[in-house]
Amino acid sequence: MQSNNKNSDTEKERMMKRLFMGAVLFASVMGIGGAALAADGAGIFNAKCVPCHGAGGAGTAMAPAFKGNEFIASSSVEDISAVIKNGRAGAEKKYPKFVIAMPAQKSLSDEDVAAVASYLKTLAE
Repeated sequence: MQSNNKNSDTEKERMMKRLFMGAVLFASVMGIGGAALAADGAGIFNAKCVPCHGAGGAGTAMAPAFKGNEFIASSSVEDISAVIKNGRAGAEKKYPKFVIAMPAQKSLSDEDVAAVASYLKTLAE
């Protein structure tokens, strides 16, 4: 009878190890996916946003910096994505000292916008 319990315990241990390894694998894939998303966002940022926001998001006379930016640091990727997609002008402008408004980026796909927003979050840290 004890032998049956021992086999049962061993089978439970194997199952727990499999579940644990699966969770580790899933977490690793998600981490790599997030890094890849931010990397794609960096490329899009460099192509579309650098002229106004500067290399590495350092800011220019035309648009604010993202390094240490409180809005970027405290906002969700969805909120940042909405600003990228829809722009900010008039009363919605967050930084009135900049003469130009944030233009809407309607040509970017939702995935590209989310990738840029994710990249911006890395700059604000």
